[in-house]
Amino acid sequence: MTTTTTAPSSSSISRRGLLRLSLGGTAMASLPGIGWAATGAASTAAFSDGLPRSRPEAQGISPASILAFLDDAERGAFELHGFMLWRNGHVVAEGWWDPYKPERRHMTHSLTKSVTVCAVGMAIAEGRFKPDDKVVSFFPEHLPPAVSANLAAMTVRDLLTMRTGHESMVSGSVWRPIRTSWIAEFFKIPVVHAPGSKFVYTSAATYMLSAIVTKTTGQSVADYLKPRFFEPLGITGYEWDVGPEGISPGANGLSWKTVDSLKLGILHAQNGMWNGKQILTKEWVDSVHAPHTKDRYGYQWWLGPNGAYNADGLFGQYSVVFPEHNAVLALNSALPPKAGFNAGMLYKHFPAAFGPASGVPASEKDNAALKARTRALHLLPPVKPTSSPVAANVSGRRYDFADNPEKIKSMQLDFAASGEACTFTMEDERGTHKVQVGLRKPVEGDTTITGNKLHHEYQPDVMRVVASGEWLDARTFVMTWTFVESAFRDTAVCRFSGPYLRFDRSVNVNSSATEMPTLTGTRAKAAA
Repeated sequence: MTTTTTAPSSSSISRRGLLRLSLGGTAMASLPGIGWAATGAASTAAFSDGLPRSRPEAQGISPASILAFLDDAERGAFELHGFMLWRNGHVVAEGWWDPYKPERRHMTHSLTKSVTVCAVGMAIAEGRFKPDDKVVSFFPEHLPPAVSANLAAMTVRDLLTMRTGHESMVSGSVWRPIRTSWIAEFFKIPVVHAPGSKFVYTSAATYMLSAIVTKTTGQSVADYLKPRFFEPLGITGYEWDVGPEGISPGANGLSWKTVDSLKLGILHAQNGMWNGKQILTKEWVDSVHAPHTKDRYGYQWWLGPNGAYNADGLFGQYSVVFPEHNAVLALNSALPPKAGFNAGMLYKHFPAAFGPASGVPASEKDNAALKARTRALHLLPPVKPTSSPVAANVSGRRYDFADNPEKIKSMQLDFAASGEACTFTMEDERGTHKVQVGLRKPVEGDTTITGNKLHHEYQPDVMRVVASGEWLDARTFVMTWTFVESAFRDTAVCRFSGPYLRFDRSVNVNSSATEMPTLTGTRAKAAA
């Protein structure tokens, strides 16, 4: 795959061909008062994200209702990474489960669709194209020899509402490994039904919206939105993939902070207005959450009860807008696609939690409980320092693997004499990769080790990882790799028996397999 976009020096090109753009400057500093950042009835302090804070009661929300939501999620064993709740111009509650933090980016998956559609609305407002323009009219160079009547009839509006006429969906994971034109791939999909007649949720539709923006503006969606959306909202430090022909995937590929998902929702709750400037037209905002289909889908936003609507990403990335209550909830998590935690779970607690906008009675007890709860959120239990006599025998020894589907050639573990850390090294077809693993407390660093088959086919060159390891028994060493800019957390198990190493790797969430087949390596002979 090639690209026509020149990346800044901080970019990296993944082995799967996606260009990862690092945009918008440095990440924001840590927020003071994580969990609940106001000490009075309301605060207008200038936080580094530009949003003032307030006690929840001052904005008509009981702290007990927020605690009930957190309790319900915990009882369901749902893996949450971070949340922010906003109402009436103030953030009233927020929290991150360690090692996730407010300043970290988080992969958003299909929540990206609701950002891409902002670019579509802006381009339409600028007169660059119209909702009823035919899709084929933009790309004559990519059309197949025979254009069916259904394909010829497909419009931009059909892409917006996911009524392309396709029989089945296309996931972003299908196209990510493809290096040739994704526009051409789109035109290969049979248009079985008349466009506009059947709803089929598909990332292919959003990709074509992104392609149309690029074709009519000469810029990727990320570049087009930078002065029109990212900069006005104070969104910095984000990343957005670029695929073939310099086109953003559109349906996915955007990584940004929890607060950025919140700002997306706030912009829509305010009818496209931000700090006195009309970013999106009110007419467009009305259109994105209008019921265009019986499937409760607007323009790349899902519709909820009582006028609410949400941007929704795979594994549980949400920006939920409650326009009747002037409220927004943003959430990052790692939820299996069929975990049962979905927008319905959110709507169970919200908007029921929203009382009178003028405020509700203060509760110092509940406030203290909410503050303590959100300050102490953590994802995993503390590391238990362990040891094994086997460590000295296997440390520094290379284990070679026969041909295998994962293309892994060798592994090696080097245990520090201090007993505080271990370096895991793996060689595969992509090169040599290391993970620094803490044995007394987690260690944070960068690694080139990736697991695209376990990670929804994402395989960037570098991933941020927080890693720890424990001896489960004398011969079993278990590592936990939390890829903290994504939903993925891997468990890597090394079992030593004589000259052999059995290796297993699994992941907390994925759209397909969550485990790799067991691999067995043989200890290489020591050098003479």
